Amino acid sequence: MRERPNDAFREEAYELLIELETSLLELEDNPRDMDVIGRVFRAMHTIKGSGAMFGFDEISAFTHEIETVFDLVRNGDIPVTKEMVDLCLLARDQIKAMLDEAGGGPAIDRAQTDRLAAAFRAFLPETETEQSSLPAAAQNQAEQGETRTWRIRFRPAPDIFANGTNPLSLLRELCELGEAKVVAQTDLIPTIDDLNPEACYLYWDIILTTRADRNAIADVFIFVEDDCELSITAIDEGGCLDDGESRKRLGEILVERGDLKEDDLERVLAARKRLGEVLVDDGLVKPGAVAAALAEQQALDKQRGNRPPADAASSLRVPAERLDKLVDLVGELVTVQSRLSQTAAGREDATLTAVAEEVERLVEELRDLTLNIRMLPIGTTFSKFKRLVRDLSRDLGKEIELETSGADTELDKTVIERLNDPLVHIIRNSIDHGIEMPDLRQVAGKPRQGTIHLAAMHSGDSVVIEIRDDGKGLDRDAIRAKAVAKGLMGEQDELPDNELFQFIFGAGFSTAQSVTNVSGRGVGMDVVRRAIEALRGSIDIRSDKGRGTTIRVRIPLTLAIIESLLVGIGKERFVLPLSLVEECIELSEKDVAAAHGRNLVRVRDQLVPYLPLRRWFDIQGERPAIEQVVITTLEGRRVGFVVDQVIGEHQTVIKSLGRMYRDAEGISGATILGDGSVALILDVPQLVQGAELEEKSATQGL
Repeated sequence: MRERPNDAFREEAYELLIELETSLLELEDNPRDMDVIGRVFRAMHTIKGSGAMFGFDEISAFTHEIETVFDLVRNGDIPVTKEMVDLCLLARDQIKAMLDEAGGGPAIDRAQTDRLAAAFRAFLPETETEQSSLPAAAQNQAEQGETRTWRIRFRPAPDIFANGTNPLSLLRELCELGEAKVVAQTDLIPTIDDLNPEACYLYWDIILTTRADRNAIADVFIFVEDDCELSITAIDEGGCLDDGESRKRLGEILVERGDLKEDDLERVLAARKRLGEVLVDDGLVKPGAVAAALAEQQALDKQRGNRPPADAASSLRVPAERLDKLVDLVGELVTVQSRLSQTAAGREDATLTAVAEEVERLVEELRDLTLNIRMLPIGTTFSKFKRLVRDLSRDLGKEIELETSGADTELDKTVIERLNDPLVHIIRNSIDHGIEMPDLRQVAGKPRQGTIHLAAMHSGDSVVIEIRDDGKGLDRDAIRAKAVAKGLMGEQDELPDNELFQFIFGAGFSTAQSVTNVSGRGVGMDVVRRAIEALRGSIDIRSDKGRGTTIRVRIPLTLAIIESLLVGIGKERFVLPLSLVEECIELSEKDVAAAHGRNLVRVRDQLVPYLPLRRWFDIQGERPAIEQVVITTLEGRRVGFVVDQVIGEHQTVIKSLGRMYRDAEGISGATILGDGSVALILDVPQLVQGAELEEKSATQGL
């Protein structure tokens, strides 16, 4: 199903607004950076021009006011100020609200639009006020730079009218960039009997002389680039044809355009006597001189041929729903492949086994490729938080800088989408509760400006996201007192810091003395924990009073397909994430007796605690004489899980549990095996936590 043109514009515009916000925050720190100023101007220009083309006249007119101001900025006529950046951020939010309204969202405050437009016009000198009503493309001609001549061929798709696109609007905008000669090509128009009145058979050749660069020309066609053939070629850069060289011959131009094949040109020219032959026959030039000139010509041709070609676009926009459907189908294919491998293993058929192995290899490649397509850099999420920190710290009267690292770390797009809200809650709490007021920081010997560091890094098949601030840290005594008051621990109980700090993730738990618009009601951090656990992740807190707090969130790279270890207990099947598995060892009756009733096993002179899964899940049946212990590593700790047998590695397609089983302790999902049976996916962190609580209760009861 073809995407509607208005939807295509809105999607592109949303992306441009994200880029615009990032550029404006950079500009606030570096107000003289011409590259950033250029990025801001280009984003505004693209939104304005494309908005007008697709009928978003209100957005186009409003964006034109901002574009006019930044045209003066990039020409050095007016400086960038904090007031200007503030207004641009508000304008960016207003444009987003306009886009939301066009998509069925709430109505915008048009008085706000008028106020912002008037504020931008206040930056203009009096002589510029009238000029601001001119098209920005025409104003660009005042920009300093070399005049270039470009050859452009624009061949729209035959069904471009179905998108609501008018090619003439694009040509008019292109003509605003400079002096243009447009030639319509009509050779593809069929006879009247074959003519489709809804199809576009025309294409255009344009010779454009302008100071605009290639990017500005390409921006005219940005919203139809997937529905047209477009070539942009510089044929005279900075007057290079004015240096005495002869003009290009007609045949050369026709061949360059692709309108004439070189073989046909050579065939026609071969019928005539060559210039060199005529000159030699007339005695005007010696044969050696002609040979030398031809050699020079060939050398120049070779040099031109060795120049690298211009970069071509190599990206394709695909709706996220199609990508999700592809991943689902690959998941089903993995299940079928597992069934094929299991069937082949049960038969003594070498041909079937070979086919099953080849299918397994291809499916693994397809799986990895599909999952990699869904991977996105987490920096797209990080960039949103800079605005959050900037605005919230100003509202609270604090000075806070957000530092980021690892923005190119990639995660599954679904994980990134679901990670946004938990990170917002954590950062808001760091700003409100963690970082002190500037005067208090100065008294404590700290710089007035606080710092929040947001980092991402790969760790096996997981990603660790670290949020670290240099604020006052958590108050251990206050948290302990609150936990005792709420009955979460006894007055005499002593807990290590990492366990005590976990109480702040409880519903309604807050040690704040007052409630603010940001936090203090005990709502939010419990949502954080539930959201992270829903992603099969874990969260850990480290804090040093007076020096700051570090929160580490560990989440899997993907929620679709994982490598796992398949194990069995009686007739039941379970899988553990392979990334957590360190090794497997045997557990005999002798080993159990040597532990004197404790769930401990000796592994190379080290005692490792283990959890008997048969007892934990209350699975009936006799234990085998020799059981297997799967040793896992979690947050630097080694924990074993006792099973009857280890079956082997398995590609696990993760399926969500039904609503009735969503709160089942120790289970994070399920998968379908090759024989059609269901295996449960073990939630290792939750099992370890449950075992620790059980061990603690048993110890306290002694």
